[in-house]
Amino acid sequence: MSEASEAKVRLAAVNPNPASARDLLRIVIVGHVDHGKSTLVGRMFHDTGSLPDGKYESIKAMCERRGVPFEWAFLMDALQAERDQGITIDTSQIWFKTDFRDYTIIDAPGHKEFLKNMITGAAQSDAALLIIDAAEGVREQSRRHGYLLHLLGIRQVAVAVNKMDLIDYEKDQFDLIETEYRDYLTSIGVTPTFVIPVSARQGDNIVDQSTQMPWYKGPTVVKALDSFMPTASPVERPLRFPVQDVYKFDHRRIIAGRIEEGRLRVGDTLLFSPSNKSARVQSIESWSTVPGKKQPTEASAGESVGITLDEQIFVERGELVSHVEHSPVETDVFRARIFWLGHEPMVKGKSYRIKLGTLEAPVTVQSIESIIDTSDLSNTSSHQVERNQVAEVVMRARRMLALDEFAKAPKSGRFVLVDKYDIAGGGIISMEGYADQRDLITARSTNITLVADGINADARTFRNGHKGGVLWFTGLSGAGKSTLAVALEKRLFEKGYNVYVLDGDNVRHGLNANLSFSPEDRAENIRRVGEVAALFGRAGMIAITSFISPYRSDRDRAREAAENFHEIHVKADVETCEARDPKGLYKKARAGEIKDFTGISAPYEAPDSPELVVDTAAAQIDECVERLVNYVETKFKV
Repeated sequence: MSEASEAKVRLAAVNPNPASARDLLRIVIVGHVDHGKSTLVGRMFHDTGSLPDGKYESIKAMCERRGVPFEWAFLMDALQAERDQGITIDTSQIWFKTDFRDYTIIDAPGHKEFLKNMITGAAQSDAALLIIDAAEGVREQSRRHGYLLHLLGIRQVAVAVNKMDLIDYEKDQFDLIETEYRDYLTSIGVTPTFVIPVSARQGDNIVDQSTQMPWYKGPTVVKALDSFMPTASPVERPLRFPVQDVYKFDHRRIIAGRIEEGRLRVGDTLLFSPSNKSARVQSIESWSTVPGKKQPTEASAGESVGITLDEQIFVERGELVSHVEHSPVETDVFRARIFWLGHEPMVKGKSYRIKLGTLEAPVTVQSIESIIDTSDLSNTSSHQVERNQVAEVVMRARRMLALDEFAKAPKSGRFVLVDKYDIAGGGIISMEGYADQRDLITARSTNITLVADGINADARTFRNGHKGGVLWFTGLSGAGKSTLAVALEKRLFEKGYNVYVLDGDNVRHGLNANLSFSPEDRAENIRRVGEVAALFGRAGMIAITSFISPYRSDRDRAREAAENFHEIHVKADVETCEARDPKGLYKKARAGEIKDFTGISAPYEAPDSPELVVDTAAAQIDECVERLVNYVETKFKV
């Protein structure tokens, strides 16, 4: 059944009995400036009888005193500046009700300068009502608002084509607008459930069916809103409890915060990320407990609580608490779709502060993948993101972060960026192409004791005549890593070096035969090879590894494992590698036969500061090998 069909079924099932159980739905109202958002909301409140007693009369009296004509928008626009300028500056949250349910209406500004507030309002909503002026049609701002709703994960959208009275209620003009905007929203993954012709000023199709448009057979705005469903209860989601602070009372350490999603109980085993510490809940301390009443044994989403643990582990503000079986992602790099609001452009390589729940940490813009034109969804490349632009970026932190993909956990999948002291942007998280690094950094073995070497490193160096260590070749497929590694091994062996090549294809026939090419398995592949190469190095040999090893964090772990590590960037651009394509892999990747192929459909993070760069696009193989031999003779000599 289509989304629209499902909505019609829900609409038919609306129970008008006010005595039945009621729920609360949060609706954000968005639209281009002057398209009539506040007028529509004011009229809707009046016609449903939801205004406080005397509100309508007081606004009319105010208009008479000031000598201005009454506007329905004045019922919403409470700020003096808004009445003077005729635009909504800040979000206004007010409550009204229909016979079916209660509502929080978030009236968000549509003016380009106030998009920050529109995003804030939309991020809190279950559904959206988007307003378009029938006389002006679909504007750039209308497309931008639709895209932002998509960006924030709002999938229940009704479109009100307002001011139909200005075009004499013509069906043809409405049909053109409906077709154009439905096509646009569908192209970005948003299916408008209803597109409704209305006149907010005259009250057509707001609460009551219009007599001016007998050709329209759909619901009124209020009936359409009644058909929407609240989003899944946050209580039913996996536990997400950001640590706000840790307090010490007598002998107790109370970990305090607000449960954003899920529930916890006394006796639950909790995992603290990214520190990876765990402990059981000993008690739940509630701030509002009545004296003499027992402390609660359970708490759920929306509650601010404190907990004590069965052991005194050290945790701090910013940790994200979960259950072990439903833990968040741990990573120092992630993709993001951001909306930039800063007065200065977002610049590649610049550092900002990320706010992720209660955590604040420095992050750097590693790359700006594309700028998205919200009017036609075209992509352009750039080294900076201007104010009010949407972009796909890759962010890197200096520490591990605990987070979620937005599609799986909206609360912990959103973030804001701070530039200096101002909120400069917000975004949603995707891990597409990147690995969850939790398993790579979590030690699971216990009762293990390191065995001391019977032969020290100096003795091995003296016997071999050279130092042991790791030459780590990284670069795109087709850059020449394996060719150089094999040639270098031969030359060094002939010179008396103890040397061995670990090649990507070879280790996947044995050591790593059980690994796929998913981001997580790619990372595990490199972790294992890094440890093996480190063992070769400690044995006094030179291990030459030939791996794409696309993730910088994985190469950093390999460096930490080894005592004498040298990162060699075998450099060649994608065009050069694709022209060579020695194994036909690029051709298969372009044809869609290979998923997650580095450089095409998966990321490659070039080294920031490798010990050596060998550019195979600019030099012949023999020259590159000679340079590598000279490097080894210099760096590995006794």
